[in-house]
Amino acid sequence: MPPDTNPSSFVAQRATKDNELLVVLGSTTPPGRMHRAVDGATRRAAARGTSADLLDLGTLRLGFADGTPPEDLTDDTAATIAAVDSAKAVIFATPVYRGSLTGSLKNLFDLLPVPTLQGKVVGLVAMGASDHHFLGAERHLRDVLAFFGALPLPVAVYLNGGDFTDGVPGERATALLDQLFAATAAAATALDGVDALTEPLPLAARAIKARA
Repeated sequence: MPPDTNPSSFVAQRATKDNELLVVLGSTTPPGRMHRAVDGATRRAAARGTSADLLDLGTLRLGFADGTPPEDLTDDTAATIAAVDSAKAVIFATPVYRGSLTGSLKNLFDLLPVPTLQGKVVGLVAMGASDHHFLGAERHLRDVLAFFGALPLPVAVYLNGGDFTDGVPGERATALLDQLFAATAAAATALDGVDALTEPLPLAARAIKARA
């Protein structure tokens, strides 16, 4: 996290309230190919008229999911949860680590209350060195999103090293990301206000008791 930066305002700079589309990059490494790819797609979505912003977990300080209430933390946790909650749709992007999503992104999921994603349209992007693990992160993400009762799109984007030249995403990567971003925003618009999509409640919402 940059020095001399208030955590809450730092998140606010990257997530305007009530975005149509919030992109969460679940990587804690220095910005690289995946950051460049999703950042470019986010900017192009905004240029097409979809209010969109990017949250890169590598630039934030989030608490560990140890049960501490977010409002008791002095880092970016509460503001990040609020950004996800206020977005109309979310795209989660992750590099593949050990055949799955990153630990930093899983930690964010562990911090999010169920209502932040319940009934919300979600797009998925994963990236690996090759196609060997192309379903690993996606399958695990879908399992986690089912816990929340989220609405992931039926198809996702998977990028590999061949989609980049000197760190720059090629035409295929750019086209796939633009298609996914447009589909995620369109689905969220089409389903906006359909209350039936939040019922029945996911098991998590029924089983987890509110903190007194």
